[in-house]
Amino acid sequence: MTNVLLQTWDTPFQIAPFDRISDDDFAPALDVALANHSAEIDAIANNPDPATFANTIEALEAAGHDLDQVLGTFYTVAGADSNPAREALQRDFSPKLAAHFADISGNKALFARVAAVYDARDTLDLTDEQARVLMLTHRGFVRSGAALTGDDDARMKVIKGRLAELGTAFTQNLLADERDWFMELGEGDLAGLPPFVVDTARAAGKEKGVDGPVVTLSRSLIVPFLQFSTRRDLREVAYKAWGARGANGGDTDNRAIAAEILSLREERAKLLGYDSFAAYKLETEMAKTPDAVRGLLMDVWEPAKAQANADAWVLEQMMQADGVNGPLAPWDWRFYSERRRKDLHDLDEAEVKPYFQLDRMIEASFACATRLFGLSFKPLDIPLYHPDCRAWEVTRDGTHVAVFIGDYFARGSKRSGAWCSAMRAQAKFPEPQAPVVINVCNFAKGDPALLSYDDARTLFHEFGHALHQMLSNVTYESISGTSVARDFVELPSQLYEHWLEVPEVLREFAVHAETGAAMPQALLDNVLAAATYDMGFQTVEYVASALVDLAFHEGAAPADPMAKQADVLDGLGMPAAIGMRHATPHFAHVFAGDGYSSGYYSYMWSEVMDADAFAAFEEAGGPFDPERAKALETHILSTGGSVDAAELYTAFRGRLPGVEALLKGRGLAA
Repeated sequence: MTNVLLQTWDTPFQIAPFDRISDDDFAPALDVALANHSAEIDAIANNPDPATFANTIEALEAAGHDLDQVLGTFYTVAGADSNPAREALQRDFSPKLAAHFADISGNKALFARVAAVYDARDTLDLTDEQARVLMLTHRGFVRSGAALTGDDDARMKVIKGRLAELGTAFTQNLLADERDWFMELGEGDLAGLPPFVVDTARAAGKEKGVDGPVVTLSRSLIVPFLQFSTRRDLREVAYKAWGARGANGGDTDNRAIAAEILSLREERAKLLGYDSFAAYKLETEMAKTPDAVRGLLMDVWEPAKAQANADAWVLEQMMQADGVNGPLAPWDWRFYSERRRKDLHDLDEAEVKPYFQLDRMIEASFACATRLFGLSFKPLDIPLYHPDCRAWEVTRDGTHVAVFIGDYFARGSKRSGAWCSAMRAQAKFPEPQAPVVINVCNFAKGDPALLSYDDARTLFHEFGHALHQMLSNVTYESISGTSVARDFVELPSQLYEHWLEVPEVLREFAVHAETGAAMPQALLDNVLAAATYDMGFQTVEYVASALVDLAFHEGAAPADPMAKQADVLDGLGMPAAIGMRHATPHFAHVFAGDGYSSGYYSYMWSEVMDADAFAAFEEAGGPFDPERAKALETHILSTGGSVDAAELYTAFRGRLPGVEALLKGRGLAA
């Protein structure tokens, strides 16, 4: 009987039949899929006919269907619903996949055919999209080491394999630390915690098999605990545990792994002829150079640090008025900042939260997409990989566009953070395929589930990524959806956050969980007025992380990343009461894989654009202006990586933006 992962699925919209897939299916399916893909690659490389766009570039695009199907399914469940079997499979798969793709990128006969087509490109009657795919394919081979020979070629394959192993180990160590640590709370330890935090802590205790409330390292629980707990001693314990993820010694310690990753990345870049890994990595991004990245980050750092230092002084006075002597500590900031926010904006998280029901915020994100892009969302009753998941069919004018899956709740089997992935990306070649897109978040479970305002922003952010996938309209999968420059990929997601702040959206969807009443105008005004509150803190913790990431990759790899991190923060004059958003041992963006290495700055690069892009709506007919929405879809959301990112943004806005809109949007312009 054929392995279910290798079959053509007869499910609605050919969704993975999760109810028929077991963990035992993945390894044998991968072996077959790898063999099939290798055979396809060999046929392309050894084709006796002269190389053409069709028999080489398009043939590469068409290859690997089985592998895409197996990996799209496996990594969906491995990231969002892990277990020991899946973790073992990840450790096994990582070196196999690294070796497989290293063999492809190092296939000299295949590269010769790609190069032959590329060299003849001016004589070929290619569409703009085909020319772009050809350029990206050729560039990808060169940057992966296809032109290397001899010992350099062999060493590159070893480096890639080892990096894959290390990235998997880093991820699993972090998940283990997040899953295993919790702090039990007695009834006397709940002082200051509003009911929604206590309820979340009790639910977390139940998941951990404890008879009573606990604090875990899930952001959806630990952040409100740090905001509200009047027990400074317990805040300190919780904060230090949160900051120590990946740095607790023993088998799950990530510090040596980070050092080895940085060393191997530097060696990889040098083999390819680059001065540094940052120079290699940024060459294909909008920023282009480390100097450009540092320029942006430092333009933002100084005003953010000035604001943070001014805020720290105020918070320290509040703390000392409570009779706590000594300097403000990182486990104090959120607590006193929450009190100050209540004083300044008459805003209490416990009062606001009932207005941000998860279901209503999902409806809000859909409703904005309906008004902007004409999309409709119909619930689907299909088997999914976890009972928490839910699915919708997305249509426009009665035509199927995509399947959207939402997996919103925190659990021990899910890695932290929030992300968007495509189990299947949009393409028209070799045959039309509609995308299957997943948003994964880590919200606290409740009845009803209530979000913080930041949680609601996260929901809109990830749905912005989903729209980028769902509205993609290109021919080739390699340039579909979010297959764009790393510092451009966050533009659609961060831009979509702005619609949460539209007053008419909040008036309609921010309704009280118990009474059903709309948010009172005074409270709505306070929520919007507080949107830039504590932005000095938020900007400093983010930019510090981005600058450390850049420093790690810009010169010689540090033998001791923790010492390098300390040197960078010291040189910046990092405020003592603020920690990096992601310290090195749990900086998964940078060390779990290659995606955001030298690229964590990209959220801010994209924010420069998203602030300016939303201003285009405001300057036109308002947030739902149909002409601007059409331009956004035409020039950005539908085009994937088919055009250079700077050209796409210029086509939408008429120019590239400056940093001014970002500083204004963050309340740091002064």
